[in-house]
Amino acid sequence: MFNWYVGLLAISGIAMIAMALMENGQSSASRTMNGIFGPLYLGYAVYLAFLFDGSSYLIFFHAFILPVLMVVNYFRNRTPRAKLTETQKAWRAYQRSEQQR
Repeated sequence: MFNWYVGLLAISGIAMIAMALMENGQSSASRTMNGIFGPLYLGYAVYLAFLFDGSSYLIFFHAFILPVLMVVNYFRNRTPRAKLTETQKAWRAYQRSEQQR
């Protein structure tokens, strides 16, 4: 179980670092959060894998909520927004003018 935990921490850290390095329409806050938490996750995984020699440890599975949310946010912002045609723009303008009456 310990090896799985360390592996998941490392994968999460690497994924967050990779997302921080790609622009793809992400906000600067999102890239900054990925850039901060990615090395922390990866560093903690390296610490547990190579430096930790304790006999007991706690596994915090709720620590994987943040990487999942960051991946969802990354892919949600990555999908291009649909561009409106001229007819759709005219229809929306007409609807707005009707609402203002």
